[in-house]
Amino acid sequence: MLNTKLTLRTNLADYAVTKAMKDGRVSSDVVTLDYCGPTPAHNGFKAMVRENKFEAGELAIVTFLQAKAYGKPYVLLPAPISGRFQHHCAGFNIDFGDLKPKDIEGKRVGVRTYTQTTALWIRGILRHEYGVDLDKVTWMTLGDGHLAEYKDPENCQRLPAGSSIPDMMLKGELAAALLGEDMPKDPRVRTLVPDAHNAAKAWFEREHVVPINHMFVVHEELSRTRPDVVREVYRMVAESRAAAEGLPAVFPPLGLEANRKGLQLAIDWALDQKIIPHRLTVDELFDDVTGSLG
Repeated sequence: MLNTKLTLRTNLADYAVTKAMKDGRVSSDVVTLDYCGPTPAHNGFKAMVRENKFEAGELAIVTFLQAKAYGKPYVLLPAPISGRFQHHCAGFNIDFGDLKPKDIEGKRVGVRTYTQTTALWIRGILRHEYGVDLDKVTWMTLGDGHLAEYKDPENCQRLPAGSSIPDMMLKGELAAALLGEDMPKDPRVRTLVPDAHNAAKAWFEREHVVPINHMFVVHEELSRTRPDVVREVYRMVAESRAAAEGLPAVFPPLGLEANRKGLQLAIDWALDQKIIPHRLTVDELFDDVTGSLG
């Protein structure tokens, strides 16, 4: 039975680091990954943590931390799938006046969901680098988080269905917005963090952390019953990553110890921002199998 080839329901998007896995250049005699998740992959996160719909794939690090805190049956592989600097991800319209980071206190700031991973990182930067009191900001959200057990903090309010956060920011209906790829390409838009590119560079030189967005996870039962398959999946992820072209020069590394500081920072900031209900340790995100990989 141990040598039976398994097929795993897998939710994984197309990235430079996953391309070789998904186009078949990296394959396995031990496991088949059935890429049956939705596009975009984050539309499958809720089904993953609420319904166990997938046995493997990517999860936003914030979603995984919440899943672990609420006892969901997934374990982390030490394999980031996506990550980037986030200093540029808070924007405002200069037509309504210049904003410094602390100026958002007492104002309304838009974000798709309070628990969005980009939002975790940029809020943490605003708090710890620029002294912003996050509790004094009203976070205007479009939807709830992925975990049914979680409720947003009291200083969150829901926008009407169909609202466009970029449009509301451009019209001055929101003082600022936390946006990733959805930041409007508009000459009036400025980053809330001054000189965000150089600020991110200086932060990295000091902290040596690239903020993780998504990491690979597997169902804990798979890790318990078929550690050979989990090791093989990790090999595939690592080989696909090694074959990647166009990878950013600075990207989250493979391996538990190499990611320990970044994961600890995500835990600390998630607790601070009322995203997880209690403190987690980095080591409990892994099990004996996944923690030894890489």
